[in-house]
Amino acid sequence: MSAPLELDAEDRSAHIAVVGLACRLPGAANAAEFWSNLAGGVESITFFGPDGRPSEQPLGESAVGEEVPAFGLVADADRFDAAAFGCSPLEALMLDPQQRVFLECAREALEDAGYDPARYRGAIGLYAGGSETSYLSTLRSRRELLAGASDWQLRLATGMDFLTSRVAYKLGLRGPAVTVQTACSTSLVAIHLAAQALLAGDCDIALAGGASVHAPPRFGHYSEGGPLSPDGRCRAFDARAQGTVGSNGVGLVVLKRFADALADGDTIRAVLRGSAINNDAAGKIGFTAPSVEGQASVIETALRVAGVEPESITSIEAHGTGTRMGDPIELAALTKAFGTDARHFCWLGSVKTNIGHTDAAAGVAGFIKTVLALEHRQLPPSLNFEQPNPEIDFEHSPFRVNTQLRDWDTGGLPRRAGVSSLGIGGTNAHTVLEEAPALPAPERSRTPQLLVLSAHGPAALGRAVDRLGGHLREHPEVPLGDVAWTLQVGRPAHAHRTFAVGQDLPEVLRGLAERADDARLEPGERPVVFMFPGHGGQHVGMGRELYATQPAFREAVDECRAQLTPVLGFDLRAVLHPEPSDTAALELASARMGEFITGQLSVFVIEYAVARLWKRWGVKPAAVVGHSLGAYAAATVAGVFCLADALHLVLERSRILASLPAGAMLAVPLPESELVPLLLLHDGLSLAAVNGPAQCTVSGPVMDVEGLQARLTARGVESRLLRIPGAGHSPLVEPSLAAFTACVQRVERRPPQLPWISDLTGAVVTAEQAVDPAYWAAHLRHTVRFGDALGTLLAGPASVFVEVGPGRTLATLARQHPDAGAHLTVATLPHPADTTSDLITALTAAGRLWAAGVPLSWQGLHGGSKRRRVPLPTYPFERQRYLVEAPDAPAPVPTQASKAQLADDTPAESPAVTTELPEDLTVRRIATAFAEVLGLPRVGLHDNFFEMGGDSLMAAQLIARLRPHVATPLRVKTLFRAPTVTRLARFVAEAVAAEATSAGAAPSETSSESASTVSTRPGPSST
Repeated sequence: MSAPLELDAEDRSAHIAVVGLACRLPGAANAAEFWSNLAGGVESITFFGPDGRPSEQPLGESAVGEEVPAFGLVADADRFDAAAFGCSPLEALMLDPQQRVFLECAREALEDAGYDPARYRGAIGLYAGGSETSYLSTLRSRRELLAGASDWQLRLATGMDFLTSRVAYKLGLRGPAVTVQTACSTSLVAIHLAAQALLAGDCDIALAGGASVHAPPRFGHYSEGGPLSPDGRCRAFDARAQGTVGSNGVGLVVLKRFADALADGDTIRAVLRGSAINNDAAGKIGFTAPSVEGQASVIETALRVAGVEPESITSIEAHGTGTRMGDPIELAALTKAFGTDARHFCWLGSVKTNIGHTDAAAGVAGFIKTVLALEHRQLPPSLNFEQPNPEIDFEHSPFRVNTQLRDWDTGGLPRRAGVSSLGIGGTNAHTVLEEAPALPAPERSRTPQLLVLSAHGPAALGRAVDRLGGHLREHPEVPLGDVAWTLQVGRPAHAHRTFAVGQDLPEVLRGLAERADDARLEPGERPVVFMFPGHGGQHVGMGRELYATQPAFREAVDECRAQLTPVLGFDLRAVLHPEPSDTAALELASARMGEFITGQLSVFVIEYAVARLWKRWGVKPAAVVGHSLGAYAAATVAGVFCLADALHLVLERSRILASLPAGAMLAVPLPESELVPLLLLHDGLSLAAVNGPAQCTVSGPVMDVEGLQARLTARGVESRLLRIPGAGHSPLVEPSLAAFTACVQRVERRPPQLPWISDLTGAVVTAEQAVDPAYWAAHLRHTVRFGDALGTLLAGPASVFVEVGPGRTLATLARQHPDAGAHLTVATLPHPADTTSDLITALTAAGRLWAAGVPLSWQGLHGGSKRRRVPLPTYPFERQRYLVEAPDAPAPVPTQASKAQLADDTPAESPAVTTELPEDLTVRRIATAFAEVLGLPRVGLHDNFFEMGGDSLMAAQLIARLRPHVATPLRVKTLFRAPTVTRLARFVAEAVAAEATSAGAAPSETSSESASTVSTRPGPSST
């Protein structure tokens, strides 16, 4: 292992970090499989027999003019996950397979780097190019399959000009999207241009690479001295070299300025020290011939830009096409550029011997191979080399061909490599790569972490969970905090969601396996309601882990401690969080927690701190509600009281309650109507709270409360004494009301800044009530109507109810309420009897909020801890087959009546299922047109045209189809206002009716029929 590289040993301001990559290459669906094949010396070329099917038999040599039936295949090149990119089936069918695979790879590369474009504040650029394919001509020859698509649409779907801009559109990239075309050197030239754009500040992240995908594969013909090997094997630098073999392939790398990558905690996979491009110009024997001078010049320039000596380069990934003329010229150029008398210090290889020539993706394939070699500190073998090409003077050169997997030993010096790519026509590119610097070991802790996963559908979500679990088992050394951070900030959030919480790998794997909290995000934002419980859930140790790990919580508790210590005469933290090993301290804390004053202050402090924690975690309440004591925390969060005044009021309130004669409170599971008559039998009892239809609390002197409990037990009613040593909300407090009113009068009171639901009235607290001291006196004396407050809140839109304090009493009440419906209830802290840790409970609550669609601040969730982005499994695409084949193709894909070719097993059927549509003729025509234009077998009445993959061009097609069949003019902008079948039919019906009315005539029979089958007329916003 080499010594750690000193980060400050040189000026790295001109260096570029490789922070992510993705590839689809022959025999490899990803970079891990690609490296496995490289290290194993696998030749990933498919040979075909006379019947056109893959064959295990190697080829004999083809004669001049004969087809060479060998090709490097990319698996599933004809398949695509249309839904993952918002494409309709028809759009997916028209898109060139090359563009589809490239699009998927671009997303995978960004995910590998740990970046979600929607959340990244900087500009992400894209520099890439592709190969010329014949898909456009195929589409033109099979127009009957394409629902009348225009030639312009076909060109948009296949044109090389749109390769990068389509990715920028689909992924939301705001930086430059530049299509590069320099033949075989395209992708390495793209990498150079991307690096220059980063250094110039044109973008902050750059994707760079290329694509060459022919589906079905396109065989070439052998010609003497031509580029193709007659037996389908590439023998770079070998005496038997006769050419290369065609291949599919896509590769992309993610680049950042080196300093930015360090600052942002990226995984740096390699460092691009320098690069150069040039052209051979006219100094060669022909347009397609290579040039020693041009190639040597570009290598010399790249070395100079990189600031390294040739002797420090110990590996070269050559262009290495295995042609009789090209290989000797390339080695002569390398030798000239290195200009050294040192011999055989640099290993030579060519990835084309493994996967063939991927044309526009050839350079990035070699680049990725070299990055992986630097990461693994191994040099994979170059295949098919037996005897050196006699035209190459290896004996007097720095180079030797590497024919076996070997450790890349450099004696402690940085590992460096060059990568060359040479384009027909003379555009040459060379890059100098260096291994990533050794960074400090990542921070490892057993702090619980929240891992989040999402997908477009439940099946994909299951696969994502399985892939993540497998990855974590294979890489247990990766800190869970970094895994959590990467999933949180580096992945888009989709509708189907799940999460797991754990402090170590077994816990996380167990949570992923159980997946008890899977959810499907419903449309629309869910408001959050903060519920603050009253006295009763307090206990020693509540919030201990949050205090230790969450700065926001700790700051809030400390702020309260600072104000209370002079008043109480002791530090409240000694009650909240005594040293667990100190028995005496624990006993004293338990005794003080049982006192009225300390207990109530402790509850308020924890509630205030938890509310601050949720705010730091990015959760803002749409409304608040409190239960008895909890109303003070709710009012403080709503802005009625400042913290100091709220603490003063809680202290005075608790002193009043502590001064009362001995009292108790009893929870009774009876309706108010049944309980009140029983209270009449005990003069001193009051109805303290009505928490639900059959959830009440009684308050009063201890003897009376015990007497009622005995009476209830005799009737078979199980009541429960609460952990509250007093009788609030009873006549016992009346002598103190005047003093408390005066106390409230002396503090500043402001109108609420957000809706606050009263547990006294059950309605929203008005500005007048909030600042009225009499309201707070009545709140102390009269019945808590928390059930009514819940009823008010539950009557609103589907919300998330978060209990902000110790225990789960209010969450249980909300869940048990008859109007709970689709509302979600969540507890932040565990019940006193629950042994689950505070932080795990809080993170589980955060996970449930996220699964419900509530946005979180991931930075806040990590409490300021420095996290790194780490490579994790990328999105599990659910691909279906979309491919138009030429008329003479031997096995055409089955088509649907809608002309969209979908998965092989999709049956042919009518574009719109008539049994699901009403009999209205206009509705049926619109639904059929929707289905035909989008290439779908069916559409729902309320499916949105644009959400199903439609665009403005397809909208124009739809309108053109409908115009002959509707009695009112339609324009494309109409569809933007009425994008569903129902709304467009309603628009047509109303337009016809309006025209008839303005003409002074009754609507026509057709329009009357249309109007009669459409539901109630929309308001102005409906269209």
